[in-house]
Amino acid sequence: MNDLEEKNELDTRYEVLKIALQEQNLSDFRENFLELHIYEQGQFYESLTEKERAQMYSYLSPKELADMFDSLEEDEDALKEYLEEMRPSYAAAMLSAMYTDNAVDLLNLLGKKDTAKYLSLMSPEAAAEIKELLHYEDETAGAIMTTEYVSILANQSVGSAMRYLKKEAAVAETIYYIYVVNDQNQLVGVISLRDLIVNEDETFISEIMSERVISVHVGDDQFDVAQTFRDYDFLALPVTDYEDHLLGIVTVDDIIDVIDEEATSDYSGLAGVNVEEVSESPLKASTRRLPWLITLLFLGMATATLIAKYEVLVSEASILAVFISLITGTAGNAGTQSLAVAVRRLAISDDKEKSFIRVLISEILTGLITGAVTGITIFGIVAVWKGNPILGFVIGMAMMAAITVANLAGSLIPMLMDRLGFDPAVASGPFITTLSDLTSVLIYFNIAALFMSHFQ
Repeated sequence: MNDLEEKNELDTRYEVLKIALQEQNLSDFRENFLELHIYEQGQFYESLTEKERAQMYSYLSPKELADMFDSLEEDEDALKEYLEEMRPSYAAAMLSAMYTDNAVDLLNLLGKKDTAKYLSLMSPEAAAEIKELLHYEDETAGAIMTTEYVSILANQSVGSAMRYLKKEAAVAETIYYIYVVNDQNQLVGVISLRDLIVNEDETFISEIMSERVISVHVGDDQFDVAQTFRDYDFLALPVTDYEDHLLGIVTVDDIIDVIDEEATSDYSGLAGVNVEEVSESPLKASTRRLPWLITLLFLGMATATLIAKYEVLVSEASILAVFISLITGTAGNAGTQSLAVAVRRLAISDDKEKSFIRVLISEILTGLITGAVTGITIFGIVAVWKGNPILGFVIGMAMMAAITVANLAGSLIPMLMDRLGFDPAVASGPFITTLSDLTSVLIYFNIAALFMSHFQ
């Protein structure tokens, strides 16, 4: 079956489900809905009206809806709206049935009053698990970990561990890795499901477990956790405190969300706009974009003021005005390229150890090489086009210097922001481009002023 046929079949299923809702056919709706993959359930759910969703809540148990919500990917406003549609007791039961880390993510979208309301409606055990994760700082391993994992003791036998695993597997988020702890709940080893299957029941866990366990600290930044997943190709990682007590695990599906979130943040910074605003109203999208645009407008005014300062120079040699946009545009492009590489470099942990001086020298050389090649190219073009080698030399020198400075700014500003504790992606493309315009104009007219006699 090709993609088009699969899509048509899925659309047909969605139509059947909507008809079952309209006709209030409970059995048909449940049978067809629960046959769908949870991702497809989520897609159907998001396509419904508020009235249709309200009817759906009466047809599904909180646990059945929780399975779908665990994989639901919607914007924050929509998720808050979904929770507000439900009866508080139903929403609380659904949150209790979700994986703890996903429930915490949902509750973090709400205010303290609403969070407290849902927690008060949960069982003490479920509320305690969620409260345990709620106090961890956002975007840390503690905030994205789940407490639904399986741990066993080193002095257990394989047979005993298998019986325990069978009992706990239904509520665990993953069972591919089973973590081994001592009597104080300190992490001492790890064993795979395969190891349990292939070894005899009488074998002790301590004999077959791996004592070298890669773990992350509960306070580690989520991006550093993602880097560990990338380096070791794990499906899950244990999370410990300073005394190696096992607190939870981070699973690869959560890391995929982190990578997506970090990439979105970088794209937003590089573009100077929130790239998730595709579904927002024009008014809301404008409100998000205007602060950057107004800030850049004032920076652009500085460039315009600088050009006005050299008005006499331009009036005496009007040919200089022809090449202003060429130099500023090329320098801006070079700065944006350098910015993209710098943000990527900072994202790679191995490269963070590079010294500032080493990066500085590397970027100066890169700027000089790219600037020299571009400068020589434009020198030849202008010299032939205008029949004035001196003009070509001025444009070429200005181009080389402007590209070198823009290249340095694009690399060093993100490094500086990273050292100050800010997101380096905030040094956005529009900001670097506008800054490059300012420096390029200053460089261009100062070099041109030295050769004015050749243009008049």
